[in-house]
Amino acid sequence: MMSTNNSGSVSSGVVDSKGSGAASSSVGHLAPTTARERCNFQIHLLYVRQDFDACLTVIEEQLGLCNGASEYPIYVKALIKRQKGEIQESLQLFQAATCLNPHNVANLKQVGRSLYLLGKHKAAIDVYEEAQRIGIDDWEIWHNKGLCYMYLKMYDKAIDCFRRANQIQRHDATFMQLGKVYTLQENYKAAIEVYLEALEFSPENPEILTTIGLLYLRLGENYRAFDFLGNSLTHDPKNPKTILAAGSIIQDHSDMDVALIKYRVAAVQTPNSAQLWNNIGMCFFGKQRYIAAIACLKKALYLDPFEWIISYNLGLVHLNTGQYASAFHFFSASINLKPDFPSSYMYLAITLSKLDDFENACSAYEKAIEMESDHLFELNYSITLYNNDELDRARHHFQEYLRLFTELDEETKNSDPEVLEQKNTLSVLLGV
Repeated sequence: MMSTNNSGSVSSGVVDSKGSGAASSSVGHLAPTTARERCNFQIHLLYVRQDFDACLTVIEEQLGLCNGASEYPIYVKALIKRQKGEIQESLQLFQAATCLNPHNVANLKQVGRSLYLLGKHKAAIDVYEEAQRIGIDDWEIWHNKGLCYMYLKMYDKAIDCFRRANQIQRHDATFMQLGKVYTLQENYKAAIEVYLEALEFSPENPEILTTIGLLYLRLGENYRAFDFLGNSLTHDPKNPKTILAAGSIIQDHSDMDVALIKYRVAAVQTPNSAQLWNNIGMCFFGKQRYIAAIACLKKALYLDPFEWIISYNLGLVHLNTGQYASAFHFFSASINLKPDFPSSYMYLAITLSKLDDFENACSAYEKAIEMESDHLFELNYSITLYNNDELDRARHHFQEYLRLFTELDEETKNSDPEVLEQKNTLSVLLGV
């Protein structure tokens, strides 16, 4: 019988299905099984050294001597083919090894893995279930079944598989995937619970710490998020994903210089990250360095032209610099990529009003208000209506703004002095 470790490497001393695994101590002719197995150790040694060309040469010689009926060389050849990206060829070889020894669970696991990599998730599940019928309860099989169910969007079955895998033997990879399923279901609190449990098992795993921080960030708990991200950075100070998340929190607190220092470290590790250049651009925007902001954002857009928030941010910068035609272009692109973000419609409406397209500006405001009740939408709409002599409609929307504004907490009310200034000015002009 043969065995593999989790990464697909091969353990030494493995023989094929027709051998007993014991070398003959008597002098004389080699038995057929021994002839079939005599190069297994050399094949194993070359494989673990990653000397794949020499390994394939020995495998071909061995298969020639055995007329292709040797399980171990076929198995290792399949592993090499898969590492080279030749997944279909590796699948055929693993199937050939399974034909030689149909009761070897390791062969079936690798067949399932190849089917999974080819995107044939249902077929992979069938193979894993066959492996479970003939073998022992194996965490790896449950884990891989969970991956297949996850990609089939059968999330409840995926959760069950990952939990069963952890009951047999806990692994960071299983915790990460289980948390990912809960995240896909938008059950962020359950995902955090899973990752916190994983943290008890691996308290210094920076990936788990970062993931928890990102989930707290998504839930709006910035202080808790920053604690976990900071803890992650103590173990892996150059992790670009963690730096990006920590930098974004610092940036949200308007400390642009500190955020830029963080991003400088991340830029060395991931110079082609669109998200990184987007954040750097918005730091420069916060510092009112508009040319630098546009340069960084356009680099981000070049790296990822389908990321809606980059187009949205470019629209904001161009709107602030009075380049209304360019702002219109970028806000339109952002809406095409993400039509369910209401603020895009509000800024598009402001841009259209600056371009003297009052009718379409009103349509954009109405769309934004239809999607979400926000005091800023009502205030800006009221300003646009007043500027176009629609005083009655302006009063109506300003009163709606006042109603929404009174429902806000004190911190939010006082967060933007410009809003308060516009409110007081409009209140006098409309006599409200």
